[in-house]
Amino acid sequence: MSFFATPVTDEWGGVTYQLTGAGYTALVILMLVLLLAGCAIFGKKRRMSAKQLAFSAMAIALATVTSMVKLFELPMGGSVTLLSMLFIVLIGYWYGLGAGLTVGFAFGILQLILGPYIISIPQLLVDYPLAFGALGLAGIFSRSRHGLIKGYIAAVLGRYFFAFLSGWIFFGMFAPENFPNAVVYSLAYNGSYLGAEAAITLAIIALPPVNKALAYVKQMTEQ
Repeated sequence: MSFFATPVTDEWGGVTYQLTGAGYTALVILMLVLLLAGCAIFGKKRRMSAKQLAFSAMAIALATVTSMVKLFELPMGGSVTLLSMLFIVLIGYWYGLGAGLTVGFAFGILQLILGPYIISIPQLLVDYPLAFGALGLAGIFSRSRHGLIKGYIAAVLGRYFFAFLSGWIFFGMFAPENFPNAVVYSLAYNGSYLGAEAAITLAIIALPPVNKALAYVKQMTEQ
């Protein structure tokens, strides 16, 4: 692992891993390969692959920018952002489950590149590709009535599941004494910021002008 990441001591005295140049390069390549493979495999039609790739790249870019606009941030990680999860959810809603999962995984790798916190390979997988990849679960409801709202809820619950697992298994030792155990702590901690962002986002996309605009963009993706 030393070729891709080197061990360092964090502010609490624990050992974390910092990506090397080779590690960053490998992740960038992996992200690009995922996007290209996803469009080739899950593109609705061959001629639409380029459009799907463009929309997917745009969604990842918007999600990345908005993820940096934090309404508030918790001390041990996690924050309420400016609708960043919505942009990844939209790809699943527009193009289906496979495309949504692909873009979610790619976005998770990009988040790892931009702000890595690594204590082990299992924790890395749960916190980044799996947690953000779960946002693609919105694709289950791509053809459903009120599919965006249903899909967004499913996506956030998917991310919440992996965030809970990570908090319980890898960071449970940081639970305050006033919590009964690490399970309750992880449920409450991760539910606070994910639930807050979900509530804000659902309220916004339920507004008629926003709903109409998103429906118009969905039509564009299908043309």
